[in-house]
Amino acid sequence: MSEKLLDKQEIEPTVPQSPELRAYQEKMREDRETEANKAEKGNDTEQARHEIEKVNNEKEKREQHAAKREVRKDTHVKRDKASRKLSFKKTMADTQSEMSAPSRAFSKLIHNKAIEKTSEAIGSTIARPNVLLAGGLSAFVFTTAIYVWARYAGYPLSGFETIAAFIIGYLVGVIFDFTRIMVTGKR
Repeated sequence: MSEKLLDKQEIEPTVPQSPELRAYQEKMREDRETEANKAEKGNDTEQARHEIEKVNNEKEKREQHAAKREVRKDTHVKRDKASRKLSFKKTMADTQSEMSAPSRAFSKLIHNKAIEKTSEAIGSTIARPNVLLAGGLSAFVFTTAIYVWARYAGYPLSGFETIAAFIIGYLVGVIFDFTRIMVTGKR
């Protein structure tokens, strides 16, 4: 079997076309091409407009941030205690101005000097993370074990088991933390 490529003249129908039909087909082809060009130009124009707006918005944001940084740089020149307090107040005011009302109120509450100092003292002594983790983990493990044993043996539980297990785990955590700090020298 041999195949041969057909010329364009052989593919076209041999039925003669009237000049009006040819003119109509040519007009339709031109209309389709102009509509496609218009659609492409419209999309390009709209995309370009969006890109320009996007660039302008980003530029404005950068300029605003740069202006804020310049204001902040002027206040950060000195490093004494008063300038650090002023810098902290300005930073807190800037940050809180961008928060919602409930978040701002909560932020003002927890950044109150008395509450902040108390929280830091408790966090570095009584409520250390490793100690609380050890207490909670031991409370879970020991209470589960005691519950299973009491259920099997038929003994009633008083409710103090969980508290006692937490206290034991807490004390073990304190001893572990103290030993780790004494050996490594790091907090």
